Amino acid sequence: MRRISGERATRPCLRVPSARRGDEGLHQRDEASQKMSKQQPTQFINPETPGYVGFANLPNQVHRKSVKKGFEFTLMVVGESGLGKSTLINSLFLTDLYPERVIPGAAEKIERTVQIEASTVEIEERGVKLRLTVVDTPGYGDAINCRDCFKTIISYIDEQFERYLHDESGLNRRHIIDNRVHCCFYFISPFGHGLKPLDVAFMKAIHNKVNIVPVIAKADTLTLKERERLKKRILDEIEEHNIKIYHLPDAESDEDEDFKEQTRLLKASIPFSVVGSNQLIEAKGKKVRGRLYPWGVVEVENPEHNDFLKLRTMLITHMQDLQEVTQDLHYENFRSERLKRGGRKVENEDVNKDQILLEKEAELRRMQEMIARMQAQMQMQMQTGDGDGGALGHHV
Repeated sequence: MRRISGERATRPCLRVPSARRGDEGLHQRDEASQKMSKQQPTQFINPETPGYVGFANLPNQVHRKSVKKGFEFTLMVVGESGLGKSTLINSLFLTDLYPERVIPGAAEKIERTVQIEASTVEIEERGVKLRLTVVDTPGYGDAINCRDCFKTIISYIDEQFERYLHDESGLNRRHIIDNRVHCCFYFISPFGHGLKPLDVAFMKAIHNKVNIVPVIAKADTLTLKERERLKKRILDEIEEHNIKIYHLPDAESDEDEDFKEQTRLLKASIPFSVVGSNQLIEAKGKKVRGRLYPWGVVEVENPEHNDFLKLRTMLITHMQDLQEVTQDLHYENFRSERLKRGGRKVENEDVNKDQILLEKEAELRRMQEMIARMQAQMQMQMQTGDGDGGALGHHV
């Protein structure tokens, strides 16, 4: 029996009306719940669309989950120094990824090796978060001997595949950070007559590992006819050398006509000829990002001046496809090769077989020279011993 203390214990008569009100309230709630139970099924059925199950709402669930989780994308930029790679990246994402960059002098570039600099920034736009990692390759093509300048880049790409495979095979797979390179902007100089031998060698070395998007840098140095001629020359050389670049997927038949036309224009613009700038210039009464020349202004975001908008549209609208090609094609090729080797990691000996053979040949030559010297010393000692013995015999 519950004990009641305080003021309520001295006035027990006050409890009777409250109990009656409680009973009346219980009866009212029971009647209301019975009415609600009878009306409850009508809340889950839309009379306008009979037979509606509700799984058409699944894309909205995926959308909410993706927006909450955020997106990850890794972009690599490769090209010779002075082609405007950093400026273009800052222009694409309206941010400053290299605030403290120091440009080396000519003397420092002579013996400079290729370095890997990865900068990560989190960008948020209308509630959507993007974790963008830009991988820069300073020193590429700067040295006098560029024969092995891209081995560092290939090693970095393989290391990211290796790290993802290790994390995917581990116990905790819920929070895997994807640092695989999803796209590579390869910058081509506008001052040549097409691709250089280094361009061909590099793209052939990585076209099975990453999606390559060729970019003609500093397009404002070319006239419209020169630009079109250079584009055609580059495409012909890419086909001649069997280089696999990233091809935009065809638009589906159920897509609207505007998207089909956009896809057609993007495909026709490859390789993209771009101009980058972070300066705001007043032109035609409005502020635009561009480059000011004595004869006028080159607007970065004007499609009549360059392909900057087309490049950005391609990257944003096909970002998911770039990730899927990386996952389903390049990563699966790497993974299958690893499984064929029984999970054995590729060491430096497997990568630099020619270097190892040269080192072994040099070591073999050193051993042969050492053996020859030892044989010569033994022969000299034997000759010296025979001379001493003859002299002693004559003396006796």
